[in-house]
Amino acid sequence: MDYPYQVEVLHLFVSPAHAYFGRARDGAAAVPSEDAHAIEVVAGKGIVGDRFFGKAAHVDAALTVLAVEGLEAMAAELGVAPFDPLLTRRNVVLSGAELPPLVGSSFSLCQGDTTVRLHAGRQAHPCVWMDRVLAPGAHAAMRGRGGLRCRPVTGGTLRRGPAVLLSPVELDASAAGAARVLRPWRLP
Repeated sequence: MDYPYQVEVLHLFVSPAHAYFGRARDGAAAVPSEDAHAIEVVAGKGIVGDRFFGKAAHVDAALTVLAVEGLEAMAAELGVAPFDPLLTRRNVVLSGAELPPLVGSSFSLCQGDTTVRLHAGRQAHPCVWMDRVLAPGAHAAMRGRGGLRCRPVTGGTLRRGPAVLLSPVELDASAAGAARVLRPWRLP
């Protein structure tokens, strides 16, 4: 039995190139990126047009999902203005979803007659770049709030707007902003 949760898809981030990988001394690369109104997800490959699409090494992490509440909690803890979620370069930014309990499970995002099924393989840990692009201390504050790295199990079109998240486990939307780091020995 799946548990249904009303969520909002706030942002859909697509970028054909890496901005942070291998750039420790050079700073973030200026790469074309898009906050799309809709994205096409392909099973086993990822998001059409994204930097991880069809890359064998990234199949299990081809799509990332982030709860905006985590970013809001981080900004409050650090005493800074709200963060631009797109700077995290996570693909799907949701509101209303506690994500850590989904690690090791498959869940679905449903909009109208479209259902995209994702397998949450692991947490998306932040890179040290978050201290530079968000705020000092953001790298540490984002641990346990960086979202999920997912493998698309089925494809379809996701759009900004209301959606239903179907979860195999019970979730608590009020915990969406809480930091929860899962250790490998605790994964399902």
